[in-house]
Amino acid sequence: MLGAWLAIAGIPAAAQAQAAAPTQTIEVVSRTGVHVFTVELARNDEQRARGLMFRKALPEGRGMLFDFQREEPEVTFWMKNTYISLDIMFIAADGTIRRIAAHTTPLSEAQIPSGGPTRAVLEVIAGTAEKLGIEPGDKVAAPIFR
Repeated sequence: MLGAWLAIAGIPAAAQAQAAAPTQTIEVVSRTGVHVFTVELARNDEQRARGLMFRKALPEGRGMLFDFQREEPEVTFWMKNTYISLDIMFIAADGTIRRIAAHTTPLSEAQIPSGGPTRAVLEVIAGTAEKLGIEPGDKVAAPIFR
């Protein structure tokens, strides 16, 4: 299972101090409009394993996009070492949001499954999906989905 790489006991201090990942602007198209986010890109195993761990805040309109490079049958996330509650959006290869895990519990080791094939995951501050009316079935527009 791909989620196994997330089961890391800890991230070395040197990795925590590394510069932020490159950013990109993406759009989520929902029935309430087009919502623009500036996201950090997590493209390799190290970046995906670290994710938003150890962060104390995440501004509205910001997030992290985890790119698995191909559609995986199932991915699993957790909130270990993540101090802020997030909305986690699991996205299919065509950019369709498959599932949203809203208001995740900070520091939890509970597994959060994608519920099916997943190409990417978008993490944003908790409450964003509800506030903006983003739901499963909405589309994410980003270069990886072209």
